Amino acid sequence: MTAMHGAPPLAPPHGHGEDSLRGMAVALANRVTERLIAHPGGTADSEQVGRLVDALLEERARTVLVRGEEALTPSEEARLRQFVLDHVLGLGPLEELLAEPGVENIHITGASPVTVDFGGGRREKRPAVVGADADLVALVQRAAARAPGGERRFDMAAPVLSMELSGGERLSAVMPGVAARPTVTIRRHPAQHLTMGDLTRSGMVDRAARDLLVSTVRARLNVIVSGATNAGKTTLLRALLGTVEAERVITVEDSLELGLHRHLSDMDVVALQGRPANIEGIGEVTLAELVRAALRMCPDRVIVGETRGPETLALLNAMSMGTDGSMSTIHASSSQQVFAKLAAYCAQAPERLSASATALLVGAAVHLVAHIDTTPAGERVVTSIREVVGSDGEQVVSNELYTREADQPSGAVVCAPSGVVGQRLARAGYTVRGWA
Repeated sequence: MTAMHGAPPLAPPHGHGEDSLRGMAVALANRVTERLIAHPGGTADSEQVGRLVDALLEERARTVLVRGEEALTPSEEARLRQFVLDHVLGLGPLEELLAEPGVENIHITGASPVTVDFGGGRREKRPAVVGADADLVALVQRAAARAPGGERRFDMAAPVLSMELSGGERLSAVMPGVAARPTVTIRRHPAQHLTMGDLTRSGMVDRAARDLLVSTVRARLNVIVSGATNAGKTTLLRALLGTVEAERVITVEDSLELGLHRHLSDMDVVALQGRPANIEGIGEVTLAELVRAALRMCPDRVIVGETRGPETLALLNAMSMGTDGSMSTIHASSSQQVFAKLAAYCAQAPERLSASATALLVGAAVHLVAHIDTTPAGERVVTSIREVVGSDGEQVVSNELYTREADQPSGAVVCAPSGVVGQRLARAGYTVRGWA
């Protein structure tokens, strides 16, 4: 391959530190991009980019040899090569944060320092990933153009973006105008599947809550997990589904956060993902449509990763149509508030379900609600498990079976399960622990 001329020299003025390598990477990435644009029919596949980078590195090595400058060590050259590939094929400096062990969430506001969240209240600052706010917008637009589910828009006409990255992470972004500055949040999936045993050891559930929840899955009761943002709802739901054996499970999500198809390879899992309209405004696939499609796929359980809109009615219908053992999560500040949220979401559905009709449907469809609170220190704790026993007019009638203060090591079962829930739990082998 012929050398590329007319570009600034790639040798750093002093040493080969991290910042120096990053500066060289940006220069190299720009030259690779220029070559790809200039090349008729050029595409940024990894093989072609790799060849271009290797050619530029060879050119640099010859240049520094002639000038008598300090050459890169093999490890520095390998790191530089990866930086360039990250810039051209990936998300540049974000790639390192995505690969950092233990990071759960990444929060970016323009060119300000980045906040990385490790969970449990631990947050740390990292250097800014871009030099200017406009660079962050460009970075997100590049990611949107390569979205795994098809090209997405991110501009003033479409200023809010939620998409899945190639590694399965969920990226949410807003443009200036909607926010004071461009803002990006990336939620990472856990590197490993956490079991109910793991959650017990971490203190998220005590033995009484674990026994009740595991028996709930075994009894094929319909469960809704509630809590605030980042309370661990998906973590608990994933752990509960890890106790399912030899069943066909269909998951419905707008972003594949549950990841059962990745973590539980021995489970019969079909993972369905909603899709927004494309840049022409067509092709949308809603979660409500996917829930109805899931019912035609012979599921043993239908799992909606998070219900927060018109899909709620489809989920409740699925739960009341014999697809027992179905589950979902919902944003709520208490287990009791879940019923008001369900009523609000069903009222937003095209069918405009009334409060009394929703209460009747919830009373027939939902068996238990498990609520997660977060302590001031960031610890996640299951603090309430509530059984649904029916409805009365516009109200859902329920009993709190289990309660726990978030800062206490254990809770108590405050009443024994009743009716159908009690009978099915008993048949599943559940015995009350800590009944007071």
